[in-house]
Amino acid sequence: MSSPKTFLELPQTLGELRTSGYQSVSVKDELRANLIKKLRSGERLFPGIVGYDESVIPQLVNAILARHNTILLGLRGQAKSRIIRQLTELLDDQIPVIAGSEVNDDPFHPISAYGRRTLELHGDSTPIGWVGRDSRFVEKLATPDVTIADIIGDVDPIKAAKGGHLLSDELTIHYGLLPRANRGIFAINELPDLAGKIQVGLFNIMQEGDVQIKGYPVRLPLDVMLVFSANPEDYTARGKIITPLKDRIGTEIMTHYPAELQTAVEITRQEAWVKRDGFDVTDASNQRVHVPDFIRETVEQIAFEARDDSRIDKHSGVSQRMPITVIESMVSNAERRGLLTGEAEIVPRISDIYAAIPSMTGKMELEYEGEQIGANRIAKDLIKRAAGEVFEGYFVGIDFAPTVQWFDQGNNLRLADTAAASECARLLEAVPELIGTSLIPFDFKKSDTAQLVAACEFVLEGLYAQNKISRNEEGGYTAVTKAKKDRRGMIYDDLTETGKYS
Repeated sequence: MSSPKTFLELPQTLGELRTSGYQSVSVKDELRANLIKKLRSGERLFPGIVGYDESVIPQLVNAILARHNTILLGLRGQAKSRIIRQLTELLDDQIPVIAGSEVNDDPFHPISAYGRRTLELHGDSTPIGWVGRDSRFVEKLATPDVTIADIIGDVDPIKAAKGGHLLSDELTIHYGLLPRANRGIFAINELPDLAGKIQVGLFNIMQEGDVQIKGYPVRLPLDVMLVFSANPEDYTARGKIITPLKDRIGTEIMTHYPAELQTAVEITRQEAWVKRDGFDVTDASNQRVHVPDFIRETVEQIAFEARDDSRIDKHSGVSQRMPITVIESMVSNAERRGLLTGEAEIVPRISDIYAAIPSMTGKMELEYEGEQIGANRIAKDLIKRAAGEVFEGYFVGIDFAPTVQWFDQGNNLRLADTAAASECARLLEAVPELIGTSLIPFDFKKSDTAQLVAACEFVLEGLYAQNKISRNEEGGYTAVTKAKKDRRGMIYDDLTETGKYS
């Protein structure tokens, strides 16, 4: 990869460019050469992309080394667009073009009429411009209303009138996005949404290097790396990729959701906004946001449970954006509690996850059965099941019999999501052995009241998930009053009242 230079150090005319020894290469060769340098130096590829080191990244590396046009296929929220945009890091810092060219004309091999005529007029004095890597990336979201003029170009009558050209003259063309991406990367997101005739235009100009604009044949041998993204659902739901274009895409790479819980936790930790400035109005430097690991894992497990739930459409998928927005909303609810109670520490707990349900329901496409139940109840069921899974991992073999018995004796407990940690701690002290037992798997001091309350509420939710205690609509924990349901049956108690699952 060429080292960056200041503008004054760069050749400013074609003659200076020749003297500098610069040699132009195709964009695919450029990407390949810079990738090879990164691989040899051991530099990390695609920073910020988590969970693809053994699957997507190696396949993408192979595609670039093979100089292939590529398509990323995957459900929503699988970092397809982010990966595509990071391809610009494999481009040179800047490349020379004929100054004023709309299509980044190579000074040694211009493809436009403007570029060729400029060379004829000025020769070695032809002025040279320099284009940075970010300006060589053109991205378009495919929608049904995209026209061939948007992608390829159209005749511009104003250009013809001002220049005194015939409409058939190439100088009258207003170039579309694809020609403007010449010597760069052209990306189309959601390719199946692009009308078939536009896909034909893409194929024709890439295969033959020519296209007709308003009936006038124009030859544009473009030098472009084509990268597409698509959701497999779109093949039948909204459109399809035409066979000739699909045949020209060298590599098809399938993206996927995180396979491991800790990978998902790492992604959300990286993406979610949890740093809240100005929380403590008396001393902002004292603000502290701490999200316990068991809370993070519960939020991620919600997405895992949702992807396996028969009531949620698997073809649409459950985006990784769901745990990200749930974490943000959950922290916001804890922040709201701190503002109301004056607490300086923000520690989310299970009740805050329930408060984040509005960030969850819109990210699930429900099947017919799910529609009958309702997204809100399904979200509560997912929280229950997720907490149960994480709880079993932390408290395997630990007996909470005295705690359960306390509820069976008619006692109940409600930890309001707006109640201060100190107030909740006083209520929890009445529950036998709960405080001592809840600290066993966790690494924090008993004096940390906010984390103590979060841990205890997590235990109560785990016991509820095992149907050893109940949880009412107000968030209060009580004794089980109905026949216990099988934990793996994933039945939410209040659903039985509707008669649907009796």
